[in-house]
Order: sequence, then C-alpha cells, then structure tokens
Amino acid sequence: MSDQDIAVLSVATARTRTVPARHDLILEGDVPGPVFVMLEGWACRYKILPEGGRQIMAFLMPGDTCDIQTGSLEVMYHSIKTLTPARIATISPREMHELLENRTPIALALIRTQLVDEATLRAWIVSMGRRDSLARVAHLMCELFIRARNVGLVEDGELELPISQIVIADSLGLTPVHVNRVFRTLRKENAMRVDVGSLVITDPARLAVLAGFDDAYLHRRVIRTVASQ
Repeated sequence: MSDQDIAVLSVATARTRTVPARHDLILEGDVPGPVFVMLEGWACRYKILPEGGRQIMAFLMPGDTCDIQTGSLEVMYHSIKTLTPARIATISPREMHELLENRTPIALALIRTQLVDEATLRAWIVSMGRRDSLARVAHLMCELFIRARNVGLVEDGELELPISQIVIADSLGLTPVHVNRVFRTLRKENAMRVDVGSLVITDPARLAVLAGFDDAYLHRRVIRTVASQ
C-alpha cells in the first residue's frame, strides 16, 4: 500500500477505546454496529448453545478485523468477546464501505484477510471432524504461534499464550482435562511445552508432523518461522 493508503487507514482507525478482559464487544442477535479492529490484546468469536455450552470459532489478535461486512447484516449471528485487556479501533459501516469502494489497495488487503479467515475456519472444521485430540491441539498451537509471530508477539522463540485450557478446550470441542493431558503428551514428545502461560515450540518439525500441519492458508511455514527465532 502507498503512504497515502496507510495514512487513510490511520485516520479510519483513530477512534480507539480500551476494554477489559472478558468483555463482550457485541452479542449474537445484536444489530451490527461498527467494524472492530484489534490493536492490542486477544479476542474470540463464539456461540453459546441452548444448553449453555460455548463453541469458540476464531481467535483474534492485533491487526485482525472483526467481520468487515457486518454492515450488510440485519443481526449478528455470533458474539465477540475480549480474552485479555484490549485496545480496539472502530470503523463505521459507512467508512468501511468507502474504504472498500474507493481504496483498491486497502480493499484488496481486507479481502485477503477475509480469505485467510475463511481458510482458517475450514482448517478448524477439518480438525473438529477428522483430527484426533493430539493432532487437534498440536495444529492449533502451530497456527497460533505463526499468527502471533507474524504480528511480532513471539520473542526468543516464546509466545505469551494469554488463553486458558478452558478457552482452548472450547475452541477444539474437548474438555480442559483432555487438553491438559495432550499438553503433557506433547511435552513428553519434546515437540512443545506450555509453561505458566507461555508457548515454546521445542521441535517444530516434530510438532508439524504430529499435527499434520501445512500452513499454506497462513502463508508461512512453521519450521521456517520457528527456526528464524
């Protein structure tokens, strides 16, 4: 993008607010409002089932937009909640429409982001439908590590992982006890470890094999990413 496009984006995301952890930005059934842009912190898309269970459908990191086309919807069909304290920018539906209509480089970047979101959702569907619990957890850890690395959240090969085993379980259709058991297995395999809220991939090649991981949909290789630390 040109310097002018970057300046336009800076203006569009100038309205920011800080919100605490576990704060609902919008709820299923609400009338859509502005597009949220994550500037700091983590959030998630989720649905609550009739019996009270929660299914997390996506994790949102700094730089992610929350549904660029919400202005065309009558109601929200999922909720968005912060998982950590966060700083959020808001772009009105009118402003987003103008960006998509009048700023081709920005529109292409946003469309590319949406395509990656859709590819990630398809990868999650494959995990839920066909991967066993070990591969499911390993695949998610590979994905989160690469995404975090791409936005500068990995330091010295270590990612501060600000999500609990309960949250991970709700994203994978597992129980927290099962997630903990898989973490122990992956540590014994010397593939990765989670220590006091941090993720370290000790053997990226081994973890990728256990996960059946191919990051073509994220456009970075886990082995190259970790090896570059």
